[in-house]
Amino acid sequence: MTRQYLKKAHLTSASGASDVHESVQAILSDIETGRDTTALDYARKFDRYEGNIILTEAEIEAASAEVPEKLKADIRFAHDNVRRFAEAQKATLSDVEVEITPGFIAGQKAIPVDTAGCYVPGGRYSHIASAIMTVTTAKVAGCRHIIATSPPRPGEGVPPAIVYAAHICGADTIMAMGGVQGVAAMSFGLFGLPRANILVGPGNQYVAEAKRILYGRVGIDMIAGPTDSLILADATADALIVATDLVSQAEHGYNSPVWLVTDDRTLAEEVMALVPTLIADLPETNRENAAAAWRDYAEVVLCEDREDMAACSDAYAPEHLTVQADDLDWWKDRLTCYGSLFVGEETTVSYGDKVSGTNHVLPTSGAASYTGGLSVHKYMKIVTWQQATREGSRPVAEATARISRLEGMEGHARAADVRLAKYFPGETFDLRAEA
Repeated sequence: MTRQYLKKAHLTSASGASDVHESVQAILSDIETGRDTTALDYARKFDRYEGNIILTEAEIEAASAEVPEKLKADIRFAHDNVRRFAEAQKATLSDVEVEITPGFIAGQKAIPVDTAGCYVPGGRYSHIASAIMTVTTAKVAGCRHIIATSPPRPGEGVPPAIVYAAHICGADTIMAMGGVQGVAAMSFGLFGLPRANILVGPGNQYVAEAKRILYGRVGIDMIAGPTDSLILADATADALIVATDLVSQAEHGYNSPVWLVTDDRTLAEEVMALVPTLIADLPETNRENAAAAWRDYAEVVLCEDREDMAACSDAYAPEHLTVQADDLDWWKDRLTCYGSLFVGEETTVSYGDKVSGTNHVLPTSGAASYTGGLSVHKYMKIVTWQQATREGSRPVAEATARISRLEGMEGHARAADVRLAKYFPGETFDLRAEA
């Protein structure tokens, strides 16, 4: 049996994307030239906010006081989970020192970047979890200065829960500025802040484009597109849970693809029948997003067997991958391309999105075929060093001189020659290039 598409997308995520490059480039150029004043002008225009850009300690305390105690407890729970996982990840990095040849030592060091700029989306939702995911990992990595910025609401400012989350997770500066201007403020070191060495966190297409344009001048976590999710399910799966999980991810946005890959036609048909009813039961804004995403971007694929299902999934390279199938260990061993994996019915992408400890800033649009998501490692520079005794440098210098001359790089060769002449006076070396 060849793969069958019981439901086929008639749009791709790129179809709904407008070309925002020119407008974002213009804003970045304006702000780089005009600095603080121009950034404030854009903030007034787009954020419609006149309050402090850099929140004071008093403002942070006042915002934190508005957060209900139960929500504070939930935020602390999520922060603790993310912190513990990030600490475990950091422990996998260690400094290395190895004697390459007698007397010649090479090493590796993991050094955190100085300043991290964390973008926390606002808009329709208060992305509390994004503050937790980005700031906590930067803090565990050891960044010296962590800036968190989020779009303020007109007349209100940054939602108190985001302020509280950023604060307890370790942000040194909290800014009330969204969009391209917020990204620019962190990148260009506006308002007396240090320039960010890396920009992390999700955002809309303008934020994503700003990060793409600035990449190279600053590091970024990734170039993100619309969020996407895939579920692998066999005949043992619960159709209601599968359908609910698909809908839960479709509500992210009108162009957020969700995919079901299965080898059981009955399950596929049950899920397809359930999804519209579940979408209809959502609140209005969520319903509009989920309905459009399901209508235009969702796919249901019927495969021959589990190996074909796994190959199909790897080809999609989804941001989020859920397995609701028999023999879970087989799937964990077999699957290779995903941002984050959710194994078994007992886990769901929503857990990872909010509180379970792994990061929700993940590769989209197939990028999981070559990269992972945000982690403590993204803030770390893996650098190398070397040191030699004079005797230890001898064979290295000889080989360097010969290879350099073969390449036509005489200056490189002479940097080796001069050491051999100094350290081993009177000795003769064969440093000629031989093709």
